[in-house]
Amino acid sequence: MDILFKDDKLERLCREERRMNRELGTPCARKLRARLKDLSAAGCMQEIRVGRPHPLRGDLAGCLALDLSGGKRLVLEAANDPVPRGVDGSIEWDRVTVVRIVFIGDYHD
Repeated sequence: MDILFKDDKLERLCREERRMNRELGTPCARKLRARLKDLSAAGCMQEIRVGRPHPLRGDLAGCLALDLSGGKRLVLEAANDPVPRGVDGSIEWDRVTVVRIVFIGDYHD
């Protein structure tokens, strides 16, 4: 699966191990690296079973979250062009092959 980033800051966080460890802590950084590898290896979101993938509501409606560590989440949005949608307009995550990372952290804060 292709992985895009909302901005350069998120991309640097995901690509620079020292920054990842410093900003997220070692346990969370370890989980993030694993989730990124899982996403890269998957053909589509349907293949992602780890991290308890779950759709979000409210301000993050339309996004999907994967658990990391200590309340932190990896938040993704579908980035296919066009985004695959069902007849009801909802995102068909099982057909998503391109994601954009939009947030890493605890969105409950």
